[in-house]
Amino acid sequence: MRIDEVRELKPEELQQELADQERALMNLQFRKATLQLADMSEIAKTRRTVARIKTVIRERQIADAVEAS
Repeated sequence: MRIDEVRELKPEELQQELADQERALMNLQFRKATLQLADMSEIAKTRRTVARIKTVIRERQIADAVEAS
């Protein structure tokens, strides 16, 4: 998921996508541990997506705090 796509999501969708990606990451790590994961780069891609989502959430929190003060 690209950063532009993440920024277009609503807050509820962001939280849902974050939960989905974290679940996917856990599944990938489990598959890696059991030697069933063929493409190791999927873990890195999923971790980057989680980081992008968390970054956008934090940006919005900061923007809200600035507007409130």
